[in-house]
Amino acid sequence: MEALERPLSNLQLELLKAFSHQLSEQDLAQLKALLASFFAKKSIDTANKVWDEEGWNAEKIDQLLHTKLRTTYKSK
Repeated sequence: MEALERPLSNLQLELLKAFSHQLSEQDLAQLKALLASFFAKKSIDTANKVWDEEGWNAEKIDQLLHTKLRTTYKSK
């Protein structure tokens, strides 16, 4: 067996322990949806926190939508 380049995270280790048995396809789909929902909620909560802390509003979003943030590169 090959050695891992990086150690497993605490979440990966906990999931391996908790789910060391086969799940039905239905249960697996439900678990994936639950995890996706969990991480989506955390992302939304973080975005809302930044929105409030930075005093963002619709005007700020409109400004960002019309701002070119890409770095221009010189041709070689």
